[in-house]
Amino acid sequence: MDAYLSPEMKSTGEAIGYDLKLHRAAYKAMIASGLTLRNYGTVLVSVADEDKEETVPLIKRFYDMGFNIEATTLTGEVLKAHGIRTRIRRKPSEGSEEVLDSIRAGYVSYVINTRAVLSGVHYGDGVAIRRAAAANNITMLTSLDTVRMVLDVLEEVTLGVSTIDAEQPHGKETGK
Repeated sequence: MDAYLSPEMKSTGEAIGYDLKLHRAAYKAMIASGLTLRNYGTVLVSVADEDKEETVPLIKRFYDMGFNIEATTLTGEVLKAHGIRTRIRRKPSEGSEEVLDSIRAGYVSYVINTRAVLSGVHYGDGVAIRRAAAANNITMLTSLDTVRMVLDVLEEVTLGVSTIDAEQPHGKETGK
């Protein structure tokens, strides 16, 4: 069974989150549904060709928070071309188990995998990636909208590091 959710399956939920901000409500629903959200680790990315450009700024946000990035060959080449340090992992259709081995190794926090409308030869790779993520209890994101929501939450709850002389938020004086 493939873990990729169709629109009908996405709209049938058992968990709800309530908050004044959408991303916080979504976070509560994700936690209630049993997802594990971590603000560290490795993000493994394998997205459909039509999603690659939209994925770049999202993965950059993970990278800027300190996550390691791993990606399948074509996705990784796009990320590298945009200055994101990425470790390439080959797929089964390329004669390798590297991407599956990374998932099984236990250090991956998130698997981001989208599917092309006309999946073609890579369909089997996506099924294998999603199956491995599910079997290893790794939070799997198959929609870029959900990735965006997770990032909004992680950026809000993750402490950033700034210098003492950094500009104060909202124009507040520093006490000089």
